Amino acid sequence: QVHLAESGGALVQSGGSLRLSCAASGAIFRIYGMRWFRQAPGKQRELVASLDVVNNPYYADSVKGRFTISTEVAANTMYLQMSSLKPEDTAVYYCNANVDLKDYWGQGTQVTVSS
Repeated sequence: QVHLAESGGALVQSGGSLRLSCAASGAIFRIYGMRWFRQAPGKQRELVASLDVVNNPYYADSVKGRFTISTEVAANTMYLQMSSLKPEDTAVYYCNANVDLKDYWGQGTQVTVSS
C-alpha cells in the first residue's frame, strides 16, 4: 500500500509564497509521474502542475511563471513552490502519483490567500 501525505498549506496574504510538500511512503518500486491538483469551493478539481516519468514539467496557464514543481527523488517527495499568490489560488491542493502503474491521492492541504 502507498500513502501520500501533503503538508504546507496555510493562510497567506496576496502576493505571498508557500511551499507544499507531498511525501510518498509504502511499497514503492517506481513512480511514473506526480501531479498537483486543486479544488476550489464549488469548482471542479483541476490540474495545476505535473512531472512526467522523465521529469518534463507541465503548468496550467493560470499558474505559469508563479508556481514551480520539483521532486526529491531519494525521498520520494514532490514540492510545489508557489509565489505571487492570488486570492483565486485559494483551494484544497491534492497530490497525485502514479506508483507502479496505480494512481494514488493524498488527503489534501488547504491554501487560503487573503486579499
